[in-house]
Amino acid sequence: MKAIISGGGSGGHIFPAIAIANALKARYADAEILFVGAEGRMEMEKVPAAGYKIVGLPIDGLHRQINWENIKRNVQLPFKVVKSRLKVRKVIKEFNPDIVIGVGGFASEPTLKMASKMGYKTLIQEQNSYAGLTNKTLAHKAKTICVAYEGMERFFPAEKIVFTGNPVRADIEQMNISHEEGCKHFEVNPEGKVVLSVGGSLGARSINLMIINHLDFFKENNIQIIWQTGKWMYQQACDAVKKAGVEEWVKVHQFISRMDMAYVAANAIISRAGAIAISELCLVGKPIVLIPSPNVAEDHQTKNAMALVNKGAAKMVRDNECGEKGLDVVKELLDSPSEAMSEACKAMGVKGAADKIVDEIVKLIQTPSSNL
Repeated sequence: MKAIISGGGSGGHIFPAIAIANALKARYADAEILFVGAEGRMEMEKVPAAGYKIVGLPIDGLHRQINWENIKRNVQLPFKVVKSRLKVRKVIKEFNPDIVIGVGGFASEPTLKMASKMGYKTLIQEQNSYAGLTNKTLAHKAKTICVAYEGMERFFPAEKIVFTGNPVRADIEQMNISHEEGCKHFEVNPEGKVVLSVGGSLGARSINLMIINHLDFFKENNIQIIWQTGKWMYQQACDAVKKAGVEEWVKVHQFISRMDMAYVAANAIISRAGAIAISELCLVGKPIVLIPSPNVAEDHQTKNAMALVNKGAAKMVRDNECGEKGLDVVKELLDSPSEAMSEACKAMGVKGAADKIVDEIVKLIQTPSSNL
């Protein structure tokens, strides 16, 4: 079993990719797996940390915000695409995989385009309820498309779609730890109310500012918060908490590696609405306030969030309104926990997604090309 897995740019692409790799390794101990990512992006750090080899491409994405710097980067993009395709062609030829898997993100476009052109079988995994541009362009050549939401026939050929759910980290699927253990890990009182705030793997400025500007809220309401800031605002958050004298209530973390501990410690959760975050939250089944990022293609996080809101599984606050009313919605959920909301959320959870994707990979590999 030899597989190339390509994509990245954010934790929402990287963590599913690693989960698929781990599931392949669990089934085929001697499997050889090579990742292909984008130079300078977080996959170049996270993938080796997970024990896998990665090759970086000089690729970038299309920058939609109009400014001089982005115009220059967009002008260079066609040259980076050509350079990346030439590099990845050599990588594919030398590695000679049985399958090439795309999980979305900059690097997957040149990798899967070249793999298809060279006659290799390809599979893509779409995490969101609104398909990304990269996966939409790759769909007509892919043999199988694994999805996590209903109604994806809007974007992909129906005969290629397989509903698998989104792969999440194994420790989130299992979560055999107690609320007390989680609270002890983060040094919060298990008898009190605990909120978890996560703005994605890179942080979320608006969510961070919502908390920084209302630090007294936590002391006044005796609410503790486990707060993942991301690296860009970590020091600012630490300074603000110290100045406000609320260290007892507000626990600041740049990045939380033990999300299983964080989830079990929390009574309510504030989160962006990235696809993988939502897939994890549905397995956790806690009261959630989703604050979708406005800085994503096709506003797909709002569409992800509405998939839960429409089923009574979460509350949503728009990004430009979170500073004004986000914490009030959190307090409302803490004061009046909804069992129906938690149950609706859990009903949307899908376990074993990585194994289901491996099933599809095996089917593809075992099917003669002439029958595809």
